[in-house]
Amino acid sequence: MGKMTVYHGSYTAVECPEIIKKRNTKDFGPGFYCTVIREQAVRWAMRYNTPIVNTYTVRMNTALKILEFREMTEEWLDFIIACRHGDSHTYDIVIGAMAKFKYPTHQINFCTPAALKCLEYVFIESLRPKPY
Repeated sequence: MGKMTVYHGSYTAVECPEIIKKRNTKDFGPGFYCTVIREQAVRWAMRYNTPIVNTYTVRMNTALKILEFREMTEEWLDFIIACRHGDSHTYDIVIGAMAKFKYPTHQINFCTPAALKCLEYVFIESLRPKPY
């Protein structure tokens, strides 16, 4: 499988991503979330006083357990509801459908340390904060 570029919107540089387990209310459970849509990462980063977009390349390890939702289905919705209620799953990587809300959205959750090894840090981009 070839490499792809993914982005993570944050308030800081994240050269060494970690599994975030603070809240169980995330769509695909605890993990490190990225997107293939740079503009989406920018929107997330702009919520902070020091907006940063982290860029990574990813080469998926096909030996990992990967779940991909290509569209919004009942299975997709049930999975999100279960994760938001704190139910765990056994996937290493969960990839979300391109939903069409106000903006297209996409997310990849790297759920395990083995999944994080698929990420290679490239660079950060500091953005100009929104004027208030």
